Amino acid sequence: MEQFTIHINASPKSKVTFKLTYEEVLKRRLNQYNIIIKVKPKQLVQDFEIDVDIFEPQGISKLNAQAPFLPKELAAQTIKKSFSGKKGRVHFHPTMVQQQSCPACSTTLLNGDFKVTYDVNRDKLCDLLVANNHFAHFFAPQNLTNMSKNLVFVIDTSGSMAGEKEKQTKEALLKILADIRPADYFDLVLFASRVHAWRNSLVPANKANLQAAQDFVQRFSVGTATNLNGGLLRGIEILNSAQAHLPEVSKHAAILIMLTDGEPTEGVTDRPEILQNIQRAIRGRFPLYSLGFGQDLDFNFLKSLSMENNGWAQRIYEGHDAAQQLQGFYNQVANPLLVDVELLYPQDAVVALTQHRHKQYYDGSEIVVAGRIADHKLGSFKADVRARGEGREFQTTCLVDEEEMKKLLQERGHMLENHVERLWAYLTIQELLAKHTKAKGKEKEDLSSEALKMSLAYQFVTPLTSMTIRGMTDEDGLMPTLDKPPESSHLMEMVGPRRTFVLSAGQPPPTSSNTSNFNTKLPNQVTGVDTDPHFIIHVPYKEDALCFNINEQPGVILNLVQDPNTGFSVRGQLVGSEAGSPRQHQGTYFGRLGIANPATGFQLEVTPQNITLSPGPVFSWRDQAMLHQDGIVVTINKKKNLLVSVEDRATFEVVLHRVWKGSSAPRDFLGFYVLDSHGMPARTHGLLGQFFHPFDFEVSDLRPGSDPTKTDATMTVKNRQLTVTRGLQKDYSKDPRRGVEVSCWFVHDNGAGLIDGVHTDYIVPDIF
Repeated sequence: MEQFTIHINASPKSKVTFKLTYEEVLKRRLNQYNIIIKVKPKQLVQDFEIDVDIFEPQGISKLNAQAPFLPKELAAQTIKKSFSGKKGRVHFHPTMVQQQSCPACSTTLLNGDFKVTYDVNRDKLCDLLVANNHFAHFFAPQNLTNMSKNLVFVIDTSGSMAGEKEKQTKEALLKILADIRPADYFDLVLFASRVHAWRNSLVPANKANLQAAQDFVQRFSVGTATNLNGGLLRGIEILNSAQAHLPEVSKHAAILIMLTDGEPTEGVTDRPEILQNIQRAIRGRFPLYSLGFGQDLDFNFLKSLSMENNGWAQRIYEGHDAAQQLQGFYNQVANPLLVDVELLYPQDAVVALTQHRHKQYYDGSEIVVAGRIADHKLGSFKADVRARGEGREFQTTCLVDEEEMKKLLQERGHMLENHVERLWAYLTIQELLAKHTKAKGKEKEDLSSEALKMSLAYQFVTPLTSMTIRGMTDEDGLMPTLDKPPESSHLMEMVGPRRTFVLSAGQPPPTSSNTSNFNTKLPNQVTGVDTDPHFIIHVPYKEDALCFNINEQPGVILNLVQDPNTGFSVRGQLVGSEAGSPRQHQGTYFGRLGIANPATGFQLEVTPQNITLSPGPVFSWRDQAMLHQDGIVVTINKKKNLLVSVEDRATFEVVLHRVWKGSSAPRDFLGFYVLDSHGMPARTHGLLGQFFHPFDFEVSDLRPGSDPTKTDATMTVKNRQLTVTRGLQKDYSKDPRRGVEVSCWFVHDNGAGLIDGVHTDYIVPDIF
């Protein structure tokens, strides 16, 4: 679990709505994906609801949901589930009466994990998704023969294991021994102050050996200290010796599993030395899995120990179900299907790649590889898979199903593009952080820098982002806004390795309504212009957005909003990049905004340095102030933005963009957003003003564009037909530093065909 704390102030008797948005990569284990939702409201909730929507391109093969904290009959009444084709849905909505622990009780039955499990159709050996120059490769072949395995358990029997842990470990080992197949070979190693092996060599899992091993497990007792290094080296020696001297087992899948509840206290206790010893002994031949029992251990050490040896570490929590946890782990690795798995891609076609070599592939799991495809190399992209199975070599080539990808892009284009790229980014960051834990010196610094850069770019919260952002200042010593997840409506969004499903939970405010519509990015209710300069036009009736750019020279003043009835206007002057080589495209940004109302003489001039009210004082962005003048309220929020409210007609926001150290922006500039325009007259014009009131458009003929990973379409708007492209822009109205991505249809050539007239019609001579 990741833990975080948020502090807020709320006035007495006020109503507060909390919204949490998070993403999770779902891992396939034991032939299914598991979604665990903690349900612990600790009170009766008037409107408690969980809504899970699932979309899977391969089609859903099974779907189930459980609420083990409820009686079976009540769970059946409150859980509704259905699936068909690519879509599935689970709905859980218990009434207050159904939540009660007894008819007259005020306590709740809702106290536990709500579990959703599902899987997808596995008709193909490979599943390759390609979008926006990124790919995700899902490898989970079916109908392969289980490989025989060489299995050694290395068990901590030090004094701290006495009591319940010892009992549960024995219980789990007895069940695991009962499940070992006759074709397998195995041995047991115990370590405390001394190391003791049961047979000190692999033996076949025949009935006599299994019975003898079970007797040994029931009889062993705990010792004192913890010779972890010695125990592991003995287990490794047994596996290495068998592979070298027993031809009948040399082709088996070898697995080493260690269980410990403490830290090394006997023999070699220096952790770096232990890591080096184990890595040298295994030499990449087989995986090491580490199980950490309880809290009193160095779990990061166990993770490093396993990661460096092609395995993983898992914590076993103390409790009544610890034996089931141990057996559950074993079930994940009990059935190896392939070893030495390599997923290979053309070197000249891929410029970034996540882990693509795996020591073993287990039945019911899935290998996921993601990467970035080089420009203009989509045509040569493919995946070759090589591995060794039971008695044979395994090889296959995976190609992109262009027809299927075309259908998916038409159906879920911009969502698919976003999630394939974010999956690549997430997996890359996780691998960088894993390497970071064991690196030193400059290598550790470089890994931190790269992980931080990607975390900020893709808005992932990591230990690095939280530490670094709080310590950053600009050239004036000002602190930037702390990183936070993008705001959304009453939804929690999860991203699995294959696709996204949306979860809606809790008690919404009376004025809102729950929605379960699949939506990668909730529509941002924003119309505005920012950066170079990009215009975003929100179309509420479509729950969608249109975008266009205006390419003009520095110094040009553009008319953004014009009310012909009162003369009220908003104008912006472009400034050029101060940095960059002459050969680079010179970006333009809004460096000056003028907001005026001639009827009252009100004039507000805003630059990245000053805020000037005429007639009136001059403020800087370091000030916090609220000003009232002739029905207009100006609120300056220190170092962040200012709001301009025009009577009851409209509210505008000016966002300050500062050049932080390491920023990609060439200079300070401004963004302008329309938060509310309901009272502006129908005749309002300007590059933004003309879109204040309803208009309609239709999109048809979705197709791959000149870049085949992006979707083009034909848009009918204002009795014109335009070619538009699905893309992403950023809304900085809530987060001036990083922004929130907005999916939109991009209109080319300075908005030609969408805006009235041509863009040069909006060039004006003065800021007021």
